[in-house]
Formats: sequence, structure tokens, C-alpha cells
Amino acid sequence: MATGIPTVPDSPFDEYLDLVEAARELGIHPQSLRRLIKQGRVPATLFAGKYLIERDKLDIFKSSYDPRPGRKPIRRLL
Repeated sequence: MATGIPTVPDSPFDEYLDLVEAARELGIHPQSLRRLIKQGRVPATLFAGKYLIERDKLDIFKSSYDPRPGRKPIRRLL
């Protein structure tokens, strides 16, 4: 049943997050995510001066990423 309202096609950008959205998803600061991108740890595309991260690739990265900065635990000898 046609409603007479034109539908908007899905945007190719629906599968992407910008830097701020992706950082929020990971629970880290956008600058930290920018550093991970520059280190090559998170795949991203630079488009019109902004980083875009594919949702699928972010999910893969997120599954193995621990955002807590940390040191290795020190074993104490008694």
C-alpha cells in the first residue's frame, strides 16, 4: 500500500561512525581513538577531514580491546 511519501534510500554512511561516536562506543576519549587510528590499530577512513570507522570493524576491535591503561600486575614474593 503506497502512502505517497517518498522513502529515503539508506545512506552508505549508515554503516560508519565518526570519531566521537566510535570513541563513545569504546568508552575512551576521542583523542585516544585518534592515536589508535594513527598507530594502525583501528582501521578508519579519512573523509572530508573526518575519520569514519566501519561499525563491523569497530565491533571486531572492541571485542579484544581493554580501554584501561595499566601496568602488568606485580607479583610479590613473601
